[in-house]
Amino acid sequence: MPSPIPVTRLLPRDFGLNLGVCSSPLTKQLGHATLRVPVNAFHGKLACRLWSSVIHWRELDDLEPIGSGGFGLVFRATYFGETVAVKRVKCAKNKLASRQSFWAELNAAHLRHENLVRVIAASTQDNGEDSLGASGDGVIGTIIMEYAGDVNLQQAIYSAAEPLRPESCVRYATDMARGLCHLHAHRVVHLDLKPANVIVSRAGVCKLADFGCSLKLEVVCDRDASARRMEIGGTYTHRAPELLRGEDATPGADVYSFGVTFWQLLTRDPPYEGERQHILYAVVAFNLRPDLNKHVFSQPEPGRSFKELLSRCWSAEPSQRPSAEQLLAELSEIPP
Repeated sequence: MPSPIPVTRLLPRDFGLNLGVCSSPLTKQLGHATLRVPVNAFHGKLACRLWSSVIHWRELDDLEPIGSGGFGLVFRATYFGETVAVKRVKCAKNKLASRQSFWAELNAAHLRHENLVRVIAASTQDNGEDSLGASGDGVIGTIIMEYAGDVNLQQAIYSAAEPLRPESCVRYATDMARGLCHLHAHRVVHLDLKPANVIVSRAGVCKLADFGCSLKLEVVCDRDASARRMEIGGTYTHRAPELLRGEDATPGADVYSFGVTFWQLLTRDPPYEGERQHILYAVVAFNLRPDLNKHVFSQPEPGRSFKELLSRCWSAEPSQRPSAEQLLAELSEIPP
């Protein structure tokens, strides 16, 4: 039964509430009404409260392309005078997967955590201009996010002149585990955790980004939705074997991906070499995992602790993997 108390009575007096439509066609409808999300102005202390389903296009300036992917383009820009990242999701060959990717990006939009890239605003409406590239035609939506940093973890691992020190690896891994803890506590799984999807801020803090493969665990009970989700995939080198078999996602799938990413931090090597199909088959059928015989794991400590933790992250049985909370506890106990 709906509460008789107006929603505005539950919010601060300075909270300017309005409603903007930004509802996924893949979500269920309540009767004949479209699901709506509360929105607010971006400026001032309201910026950390809720994401907005309305983009104030006139406040979006100085767009500069900084990247592209399978589902769209990424820009650096200013929004209400603040530097932001803007993701323009377009319709790729697989139209359903493109739409799913856009809506999946918003699975964590309501969350606020220092180790997650924050969503500021998103809209399915078009600004009617070509400043964001390919306006109108095939554009599914636009997402404005905090500009978390200039470098991702992939660049920090492979482009640096010197390898990361073990203590830096543990610190970055701890940041990722904290982000996963917050996601999993709110029943969201990332499903595409890898170095390229972790932003390193100028302060050296890692933030999980790119939620285009993410999933709210409540959706798993819908078998058809779960099957469609598998079409989006993820990065095969970091994808848990149960997902490769088409099974339902659990938080353990993120822990598996965390393990591969942590291994890359420690070794500066790619996880596997060889043809994709051969690797996929070996991971599922023969428990192929990244090599734990590297020099870094041969040291009594912390090498032994690294090796033991990674082995459990990669267990073939998701229930045997540590939780994100256990990862945090064990990382804090690794000797220097």
